Amino acid sequence: MKSQALLSSLAVFGLLLSTSAAAGPVTVKNDWHQIKPPPLRVMKPQQPSRVVLANGIVLLLQQDRELPLLSMTVLIRGGSKDEPLDKTGLTDIFAESWRAGGTRTKTGDQIDDFLALRAANVETGSESTRTSLTVHSLKKDFPEVLGLAVEILREPEFRQDKIEIAKRQLFTAISRRNDESAEIAGRESTKLAYGKEHPLARQAEYATIAAIGRDDLLMWHRRFVHAGNMVVGVSGDFEPAEMVALLKQTLGTLPTSPTVTVPEMGFVPTRPGLYFVPKREVNQSSIHLVQLGTTRKNPDHYALEVMNEILGGGFWARLFSNIRTKQGLAYHVGGGVGLGWEYPTLYKVAMSTKSQTTGKAILALFEQVQGMLMSPPTADELQKAKDAILNSFVFKYDTKSKILSDRMRLEFSGFPADYTEKYAEQVQKVTLDDVKRVAQKYLNPGGFAVLVVGNPDEIGDQLSQLKHLGPVQTIDITIPPPPPRAAPAAAPRK
Repeated sequence: MKSQALLSSLAVFGLLLSTSAAAGPVTVKNDWHQIKPPPLRVMKPQQPSRVVLANGIVLLLQQDRELPLLSMTVLIRGGSKDEPLDKTGLTDIFAESWRAGGTRTKTGDQIDDFLALRAANVETGSESTRTSLTVHSLKKDFPEVLGLAVEILREPEFRQDKIEIAKRQLFTAISRRNDESAEIAGRESTKLAYGKEHPLARQAEYATIAAIGRDDLLMWHRRFVHAGNMVVGVSGDFEPAEMVALLKQTLGTLPTSPTVTVPEMGFVPTRPGLYFVPKREVNQSSIHLVQLGTTRKNPDHYALEVMNEILGGGFWARLFSNIRTKQGLAYHVGGGVGLGWEYPTLYKVAMSTKSQTTGKAILALFEQVQGMLMSPPTADELQKAKDAILNSFVFKYDTKSKILSDRMRLEFSGFPADYTEKYAEQVQKVTLDDVKRVAQKYLNPGGFAVLVVGNPDEIGDQLSQLKHLGPVQTIDITIPPPPPRAAPAAAPRK
């Protein structure tokens, strides 16, 4: 048997050799650079259908018949940037007690039981520009669960016991906010970039949380949660006509109101300087170089994305290869010019290093940013950056739910529906001259606020030696104590 198998294998091998000989000599590439990859196929994801209800709600519907499940996301304009300064944290309390606080006819605990019996989920959340409600359920239960979600949208009760629980949770978060160097660095560098009292940099305190009452939550709900202020996405196993009819019958009954007007956020250039937060119990320094970035509505943003990839994208990028691989100053380092969807996000370059190399690490970060101007990117770097962006692009939209989320973001932020489809084409058009131009225009090494969080005993005089950055300014992160009787009462026993 073994000899027969050997003879068969030899026969196949001989057939292959004779076929190759007949076809002519095989050309072997000696250099992998000679191998030309085929062009990427044009990505045409299945786009959701768009319907606008009579009350102003924008619906985006994405069929996905893989499983008998349905998901719905409601995005509502109005987030933490719209809170009153003296009640910072209001949207956190709102999101925590909105779903948990129940409705006029159901307590939060009754809602928990209703959903648990159906293996369903309804959650509420908040971000800087929006609040949200999400629903997940089996297909057969969706009409019932949707009815409950609409009840939460229409008539939340914000029961006081749930408000107190939300406040206690935030009080605990405030008390722990200085535990981690990375959290401190992120928070304080955001304040340096935007300004301490800017709507995007404010932080909740015991006093601002204590000042929030049930009436504030009801007022917020009346102001923002109405039909004309919503974008709703539904994905899963459904018939389009039936789903539209169901949503008209439920969401279509929500009241609408005049368009919400909120003050425009102002932005001023970041004040350069060298700032330090002492934290004696650590042996590493967290370093953040920050200033204002820009938005994706900026025509330069495609070139900026390519430039960011060259500067701080992956393992081959300049920050990583030079500071980590060659100099061994950090395990992780990265950054670039921030590109916000609705407002300028941070232009940040950040890393952590051992205390003894803090000064050297700061100089290395500046050297790499300056190097983008003094030693502009090469054609090889340009191609690597484009390949990295385009090869990873498809994984951001490899499921129908991801495609729907992207389309909702475009709708919510005022971008054209074909933005994503044209993205790859626009990145391909970026030239070396484009990258050099935006580097000169936006990198601005002299505009950074430099923040260090670290151990002053181990850092020593390294920061004071960086005289070109100015005097070291110490930031006080002491947590203000709560006002008298600010702590929420304990939750009543069941």
